[in-house]
Amino acid sequence: MTSSADGNGTAGLPEYAPIPRSALGPALNEQGYHVGRVERNLYWVTDGVYNSAFLATTDGVVIFDAPPSIGNNLLRAVDEITTAEGTTSTVTHLVYSHHHADHGGAASLFEGVVRIGHEETRRLLIRDGDPARPVPDVTFADTYTLEVGGERVELAWHGPNHSPDNIYIHFPGHDTLMLIDIVNAGWVPIYNTNLSDDVQGYMQAPAKALAYEWSHLISGHVGRLATREDVALHQQYIADIEASAREALASVNPVPYYMHYGENFWAGIRGHLNTVTERAAAPVIAKYTGVLAAADIEEYTLTTTFAIMQSLRLDKGPSGPVHP
Repeated sequence: MTSSADGNGTAGLPEYAPIPRSALGPALNEQGYHVGRVERNLYWVTDGVYNSAFLATTDGVVIFDAPPSIGNNLLRAVDEITTAEGTTSTVTHLVYSHHHADHGGAASLFEGVVRIGHEETRRLLIRDGDPARPVPDVTFADTYTLEVGGERVELAWHGPNHSPDNIYIHFPGHDTLMLIDIVNAGWVPIYNTNLSDDVQGYMQAPAKALAYEWSHLISGHVGRLATREDVALHQQYIADIEASAREALASVNPVPYYMHYGENFWAGIRGHLNTVTERAAAPVIAKYTGVLAAADIEEYTLTTTFAIMQSLRLDKGPSGPVHP
C-alpha cells in the first residue's frame, strides 16, 4: 500500500494493488447498469457493486431483490429485456432474499405485486417499519416453491448466516443459485465477514450452497456472476483465516499484556487480541493479495479475522483454560 499525492484533494489517500481482471464484470451502459442473461429467461442486473435478478415468464416478471443503488434501473432492465423478447413487462412477484435495506430498499417501486420472504423477514420488516420495504404477503419457515408461468423457483432457509433470515434461492431449470452476502465473486469479504450476524452460519453457508446443483451464482455484490470455483476459493480464504487464528490464539501469550496494564483489564484485552488478530491476518493478506481483489485492504481481512477468531473462542470453544 502506498499514499497518493495530487491536487484533487486526495493527498494522503492510500493506493492499493491493481484489481485482478478476473474480479471485474461487464461494462455498464449509459444509465449505469448491465443486464445479462443467466440462462434462458432468467436475467441478472448489476450496477457493478450490487446485484438483482428477474425471471421473465409468460405470466409476468418475478423480481429477486431490489437494491436501491440499482433502483429504477431495475425497471429499465425489465423493460429492455421484455421489449426485446416480446413478453410482458408486468411485475407480478417480488422475492426478498433477506430483510436488509441495501438489498430491498427499492421494493416499494413495485406496486400491486405479491411479496414473498422468510417468516423472519416479515418480523424484522415489521420491526423496522421502513415504507421502502413493504412486508411480505407470503411467508415460509423452511421451504417454499414459487411457480409462475411454467417456471419453478425453490426457496429455502437453512439457518442464520449473514442475517437471521437470509435464504437460498434455487432456479433448478436455470442451473443457478442466488445466495446473497456470502461470497463476493473474486473479492474478499468486506468488514467482519461481510457484516454478518452469525459467523459460524456464514462460514458454513458456502458448503450448503455447493450441495445444490448449479453453475451460476448470483451473489448480491460485485460486477459479475460467481462460479463454483469462486465459492471454493472463498472457502479456502476463510479456512486459511480459521487455521491462522487458531495458531495465533495458541501461540500468543496474553500474560505480558495484562501484566503491563495492571488494573486496566480492557487495555490488556486490546493488546492481547489485537496481537492475535494481526498475527493471524498477516499471512492471509500476503497469500491472497493479487488473487482476491481488495485482499491488501488490511481492514477487511483484519476485521474478518477478528470476527472468526472471536467465534472460535465464543462459539466453538474453549475460550480459555478453566480456573482450578
